[in-house]
Amino acid sequence: MRHAVGRFARREWGPLLTALRTALVTRRWRAVPLTLAAVCLTALFQLVQNQDWGYQPVQDIGSVRAEDPLWLALLRTPLSLFVPALDLPVWGALAQVLLVFGIAEICLGRWRTLGVAYLATLAGTLYARVGIALGPDSPFGLPASDAQIVDTGPSAAVVGLAVYVCWRYRAYGTGGLVVVAMVVEVMIKANLAGKEHLAAIAAVLVLIAVESARGRRQDGGVVPRPGTRSWKPPIRS
Repeated sequence: MRHAVGRFARREWGPLLTALRTALVTRRWRAVPLTLAAVCLTALFQLVQNQDWGYQPVQDIGSVRAEDPLWLALLRTPLSLFVPALDLPVWGALAQVLLVFGIAEICLGRWRTLGVAYLATLAGTLYARVGIALGPDSPFGLPASDAQIVDTGPSAAVVGLAVYVCWRYRAYGTGGLVVVAMVVEVMIKANLAGKEHLAAIAAVLVLIAVESARGRRQDGGVVPRPGTRSWKPPIRS
């Protein structure tokens, strides 16, 4: 039994842990400049928005609501990723960014990490409008009152990045567990945040499907596994 668990762990996390260990040993903190900048920006926004003079400026540049004009929501969405939710502990947001963004930056490179994070966040932002239009009677809908909820924080990006990294490194069991956890979250409490997480996952799964189809065409139908001889790691940027 112990040997079976060990084989599963090596198969599931071996290539991912090898990539992380190599980067951290050789480059240390220089391996994750984007992640460190994101953590500092999130902490700064938290500090400023809790000041009497800082709350409104942070809202003006990073607060997204479904009732806002679409152009304004799209303009604010990139920074909304780094504005912690006021009703949740900031340490949770900082830990999510440090861990998941750090893993993604090492494994994917900074620009792909930013791209997937933004895609996931944007999917959640746009879903909120669609869900409210569908109404509470639809299983994918939301009550009209959710249009006034401030929608900020890194959680949608974190979930999307986790699923994408698991796919790139063939950690399918871990990726599936993330998806199941988000589904259970919605089943327990079907709120805006939970459904936005599912929207983020759906957007990332579409991206994965597109990249998989393109990879099969380029490789003659064979998608190599990380750690094998034919696999090429993502180009860092």
